[in-house]
Amino acid sequence: MKRIMLMGDSIRLSYQDAVKALLAEDGCEIWSPPENGRFVKYTLNSLRHWLPQFPEPDVIHWNNGLWDILRVYPEDGCFTDIDEYVRDMGRILRELKKTGAKVIFATTTAVGPGHPSRDNADIERYTARFLEAFGGELDAVDDLYALTRPNNEVFIKSDDKTHLTEEGVRTCAAAVAASIRALL
Repeated sequence: MKRIMLMGDSIRLSYQDAVKALLAEDGCEIWSPPENGRFVKYTLNSLRHWLPQFPEPDVIHWNNGLWDILRVYPEDGCFTDIDEYVRDMGRILRELKKTGAKVIFATTTAVGPGHPSRDNADIERYTARFLEAFGGELDAVDDLYALTRPNNEVFIKSDDKTHLTEEGVRTCAAAVAASIRALL
């Protein structure tokens, strides 16, 4: 039985049950933290609690970003400074690699047009900087941004412009399951 860990924010929470169902036929044991991974520092701090709960995973599928690019107060810029984001994402990657698992980084899903406090340009900038610094250490990249961005009116809810529609959940779950299967 292959052991799969799913980590990430509320987007992961929305698709994790569908991923479990898709990978059940492959005999995979799926575990994920019960809580939202929120922003990069929250995930980094939580690893010391999460990793012992599911030792020796074969594959870890992980994302962080939507909280980090949030502009809580517009004059302050993104919630997490891009240099801190890249540094702490690198720290998370280091800790995940210590488990011996293959690590898949899932890019941040797109936000809907006119989002009041998040911007796709920030998602692209943060993702590019992280992948430039650490992409060579990843086993795979699951580009959920490229998947959701061209059709964000179909995949992203129009009311909050952040979370996935039912079609978005199905589409992202299929992509996540495919990226995991490719490493098994």
